[in-house]
Amino acid sequence: MHKLLLTLAIVATAGSLLSCSPTVTQPSPPGKKAARVEITQGPALEGAREDFAIIRWTTKNPGGTDVHYGVVHYGTDPNDLNQTGKNPVRINRDNRDLVFRVRVPDLKPPTTYYYKVEATDANGKSHDIESTLKQFTTPAPGQRIVNYPAQTVSQPK
Repeated sequence: MHKLLLTLAIVATAGSLLSCSPTVTQPSPPGKKAARVEITQGPALEGAREDFAIIRWTTKNPGGTDVHYGVVHYGTDPNDLNQTGKNPVRINRDNRDLVFRVRVPDLKPPTTYYYKVEATDANGKSHDIESTLKQFTTPAPGQRIVNYPAQTVSQPK
């Protein structure tokens, strides 16, 4: 009796794995694209250490592809933002806002950096938004800056 039940369980499991519904495994089509995307909050420095920083900003949900990219163009000369940080974010179609957090790597302590942010869809198409020029200064070695949620605090590591 146990052998029969075990055989039935194996057959049922194998059958369910082999007859998986194609609608479950196919990605959903892109959502409705927003007519206009704008930055609603930020960009601002969320935090920094001597060698990297996190820049954060919020936009209205752009719709379209499920994956979007936050892009930060930065450099030590406000007229030459020759470095780029880029991070993906997956949208939730039910949320009206999208929060971008981008890691800005390869920084030197204590140095002032200038930056602008933009966003793209998964195909690299720009949302046609660009922030105004912002700046931050990296902390000294062994220090860090925490600017989130609403305060600036310098702390040792």
